[in-house]
Amino acid sequence: MPSQLNFYYPDTPDIPLPEAHRFPAGKYRELRNLVSQEGLLGGAALAPSPPATKELLLTAHDETYVDSVLEGTWTKDVQRRIGLPWSETLVARSLAAVGGSLAAAQSALQNGVSGQLAGGTHHAHRDFGSGFCVFNDLAVAAIKLLQERRVRRVAILDTDVHQGDGNAAILTPRQDVFVVSVHGEKNFPFRKVASDLDIGLADGTTDDAYLAATEQALSAISGFRPDILLYLSGADALTSDSLGRLDVSFDGLQKRDHLVFAKTHEHSLPICLVLGGGYAKPISDTVSAYANTLRAMRAVYGF
Repeated sequence: MPSQLNFYYPDTPDIPLPEAHRFPAGKYRELRNLVSQEGLLGGAALAPSPPATKELLLTAHDETYVDSVLEGTWTKDVQRRIGLPWSETLVARSLAAVGGSLAAAQSALQNGVSGQLAGGTHHAHRDFGSGFCVFNDLAVAAIKLLQERRVRRVAILDTDVHQGDGNAAILTPRQDVFVVSVHGEKNFPFRKVASDLDIGLADGTTDDAYLAATEQALSAISGFRPDILLYLSGADALTSDSLGRLDVSFDGLQKRDHLVFAKTHEHSLPICLVLGGGYAKPISDTVSAYANTLRAMRAVYGF
């Protein structure tokens, strides 16, 4: 019997950041408010993301690094690479992002679909964080599901405009995980780690080429025949994104999402959604793009 369909969110305050910091921490709070006000999740429940335990983090991360985060003893170099100052709120949020993505993946296996209104921390490597990412939620979720033998093969479709180097570093050595990244070829990270399939796009890429890349990615994933798809739906391909460098419209992003959800629904492939990227000016554009992703999912799945 299917369980209650839950979507998850990190129930933490905004990360405390210096004034004018370029990470828009408040976007997740704005999205949660919009979801509640407009009932974007329909009959699904919105639940707090359970925090990951240290034991769970160790499925994908080095213990020395994990301890440095949990105890606040990381070096200035680690903080510089992550780009966020250490705080208890950052730790709580990072734990929730990992625990929430695993909970959403487990819910997706029961219900066919689920997600988290955060996550996608794909720049975190086994023994260091990077690019606003402390721990790697999708790597932990994928490995944990495989360890528990709940699935035999996991696919990750990463459409954040910044290539998922952490996903690639942790997961591509495995034969039971297939990592696909659709990203800006010349964007961060400038030293990329090869995924199973990387589709690098030129600066200024518009809707048609972007949707063709999405189709290419979905075709490759179908050939892998996964038991679950972990989908990082990036909002930073949007024209107004300050760090994206692509030229994709709101309509193009929503069509991308519809392509993904239609494919997984057609093949009864469980899908877990996480929302990554998004630095638009104004930030309300990013929040609108996230909301459109949820609207596309609900239109296909009808929850």
